[in-house]
Amino acid sequence: MKRILPALICAAMMIAGCTQQTPSTQRVGTIAIDTIMAVPCYVYLPDQYASRADKEVFPVLYLQHGMWGNETDWTEKGNLLGIMDSLLQAGKVKEMVVIMPDNCPSYPTYEEEKAHASDGRWEGNFAQFMSEAESKYAISSEPSQRAIAGLSMGGYHTMMVSSTLDGQFAYIGMFSAATFVHQVPSEPALLWTAIGKDDFLYESFTEYRRWLETNHREYTYYESEGGHDWPNWQDYLGRFLPKCFNQ
Repeated sequence: MKRILPALICAAMMIAGCTQQTPSTQRVGTIAIDTIMAVPCYVYLPDQYASRADKEVFPVLYLQHGMWGNETDWTEKGNLLGIMDSLLQAGKVKEMVVIMPDNCPSYPTYEEEKAHASDGRWEGNFAQFMSEAESKYAISSEPSQRAIAGLSMGGYHTMMVSSTLDGQFAYIGMFSAATFVHQVPSEPALLWTAIGKDDFLYESFTEYRRWLETNHREYTYYESEGGHDWPNWQDYLGRFLPKCFNQ
């Protein structure tokens, strides 16, 4: 059974240094703690979700964490509530549901987690995961109203899920993505990529960009200062969200 955390409780859990996008008012969404297809999830529900009209559905973003993370990362470390509320108050994004799954459970060693992260099960089961999410929440099943994004390992999962389920996501965001294989869906409305100049994945991501260009795939690229860290990922999320759902 899911539980709802008041936004202020969630906001209090955010790490220091994430306050640059803290909203000026208390009008924020809430976080539901849930399990979808046996996967622990945090689910952001916008301010208008509870008062929605009958049969109204919201656009949905599936937002994934990186290695050694879990479903709490984007709320506790990524300032999701502050970023969403600031953008909503500025009229830069639509009201949307954000589903943040534990896209890879923790394993005792880095090698074990990396092996499980790339074993194909996540992308292989994602269609069923979305189907269950759509049965539990008022979210759209239309590809034009679906986005998927993630950081590092979650960027790899974003690449693999959107390629496996080609045509099912209009908006794709890859933040400091691990790209040791090269894939991409055929024609998304937006493939948005970003990485820091000092990121340890910079060279491999440069190779991925060359592959995209060689294969004539359209993409948007943003390069920042800094490395593989939360200040960058917060910045990337804030830049990606306004580009989703025709905003």
